[in-house]
Amino acid sequence: MPPNAQKGECYARVWQPAKYKTIAEKVLVKEADEKITISPAKYQWKTKTVEVKGPTTKLVSKPAVYGTEKVKVLVRDERTLWRESRSKNSPIVSEEVIKFAKEHSTDDIAGAKAGTCFHEHRKAPKYKTVEEKVLVSEAYDVVETLPAQYETVNETVVVQEASTKIVEVPATYRTETKKILVKPATTVWKKGTGPIQKIDAATGEIMCLVDVPAEYKTVTTRVIDKPASTKTVTIPAVTKVVQVRKEVAPAKEVRRTIPAKYKVIKKTVVESDGELVWHEIHNNTMSTKSRTGRQMCLVHEPAVYKTVTKRTVIKPASTQKVDIPAVYQKMKVKVKVSEPTEKRIKIPAVYKTVYRQELVEDGRMEWRSILCETNMTRSRIKQIQQALKAKGYNPGPIDGIVGSQTIKAMNQFQKANNLPVDRYLNVESIRALGVSEK
Repeated sequence: MPPNAQKGECYARVWQPAKYKTIAEKVLVKEADEKITISPAKYQWKTKTVEVKGPTTKLVSKPAVYGTEKVKVLVRDERTLWRESRSKNSPIVSEEVIKFAKEHSTDDIAGAKAGTCFHEHRKAPKYKTVEEKVLVSEAYDVVETLPAQYETVNETVVVQEASTKIVEVPATYRTETKKILVKPATTVWKKGTGPIQKIDAATGEIMCLVDVPAEYKTVTTRVIDKPASTKTVTIPAVTKVVQVRKEVAPAKEVRRTIPAKYKVIKKTVVESDGELVWHEIHNNTMSTKSRTGRQMCLVHEPAVYKTVTKRTVIKPASTQKVDIPAVYQKMKVKVKVSEPTEKRIKIPAVYKTVYRQELVEDGRMEWRSILCETNMTRSRIKQIQQALKAKGYNPGPIDGIVGSQTIKAMNQFQKANNLPVDRYLNVESIRALGVSEK
């Protein structure tokens, strides 16, 4: 019998089925992978100029250019000296006589001015002719050029540079099979047959508790055994042998010096002078008879030059370096434009969503308080219908009669509010609608 039954209440014995919740589970079908795309190195044929004969230089001799010019050669420096008279052609008084005159003079010979003369009392000075070497033409260089020496040798030229390329090693896979639980094992109540299976003799209902086995699903997944990879392969360089001309010894210059030329000229100089007593020509303190008839005058004479024809170097001998350009040969070579590249594309794992049922609450038989003809009135049913309509569920006509439309609206309300769903107007649902069950 229903526990804690109240007078005037009706009860229905109903089977409350087990409650389950659906759980979505992501199952790996195919693991994440990686795809490798290799872009090979790019090459381009280009015309390359190869040096066959290197650049050199040679020395070209340019002889000196000569000319003649008349030059003034200093024969005698500008001077102030003692002569026997004021004439520039008169004999020069020797240093010894001058020294003697200065030491044996009645006047100041040392402080005399040009144009001043003094009488000589004794012997006249002695002269001699000497030779002097004068430059006629300067020394100069003559330049000779020795050409450079060459030899022909073989040289290896790179036609195609060494390079590398990347080769893909694909991944290997294996297949794995896995059992996934979809629904766990449960027990449910089912109507039985035969008197042995009666639960309650008073109700006449026969129910059996039956085992429901778990449900599984077999999922096949593809698993990477060995991931994809790459390896680098070396491509050797391509070469070609060509003949080139190389310098063994550079050009050089040899210089030869032509000596300077000189000319000998004769020059008169004082060799000696006598012992003299001197006085200034206007000094009359001494008798004119004591004079020897010679005198010395302090004469200023400009420098004496002689014009001579001299061979001069207008432009000295020299060497000129002439550049001989290199000799080139054109050939086609393969040149790398870009390196090989490796591009890895991530392939995401593939999953499958598997739904399984998880038992939240076991099924059970329970007594449920309901409205029946004993405690049901039309006005109360109208209240229930109005409450359903107010909450947005259509109970059909508000007529106080429990029809299929009213039960349908009640079941919708029960499901929406997690209430027991059955074919009755149970008291718990009526209370939830805010309607009194009495």
